[in-house]
Amino acid sequence: MLHGVISKRISAWVLLLAIGLIGPVGSMAAVMDVSGVKYDDVVDQRGSKLVLNGAGIRYKAVFKVYTAGLYLQRKATTTEDVLAMPGSKRITLTMLREVDSNELGKLFTRGVEDNTPKSEMGKLIPGLIKMGQIFSDQKKLSVGDTIMVEWVPGIGGIISSKGKPQGEPFKEPEFYNALLRIWLGPVPADFKLKDALLGRTN
Repeated sequence: MLHGVISKRISAWVLLLAIGLIGPVGSMAAVMDVSGVKYDDVVDQRGSKLVLNGAGIRYKAVFKVYTAGLYLQRKATTTEDVLAMPGSKRITLTMLREVDSNELGKLFTRGVEDNTPKSEMGKLIPGLIKMGQIFSDQKKLSVGDTIMVEWVPGIGGIISSKGKPQGEPFKEPEFYNALLRIWLGPVPADFKLKDALLGRTN
């Protein structure tokens, strides 16, 4: 009798699988939903597996501007650990409202300035000029458009807009860390977003 019950349960599961009501066990990857934007728990970056460290929303006043998700090779809860961690990294932004790309680029530059000691700013100027040009070329970002800021060992830092790399990679890890401090530094773009990216939210 027990064998018959088990067989019926297995048959029902196979039927649900066949008609698509459930997916294969191996494909049931966890996903975080942030204001309708999906962030996979694990992503592949040129052969490196990165885990979602945290994700949240950038607010300006009461308005949602974009979501952000931080991917690392292992979990980290402090800015220092993120910046010191070797290997691949990625932060992905998805727009929740239309944004003037040039203005967003200016905000990023201001974020770097606010979170970098003045003695180090001189080294970052070439990268900031290049980044400013990238945002200026985009004109505007619409709802659902993405910006990806990656560090790829052996290649450097890559800024992608709408899924396409923009310009040449920059080689300085110091500049990539300066970009990460826009969201993770002592004067972040949004303190609640910083906590979310570092996995500090309940």
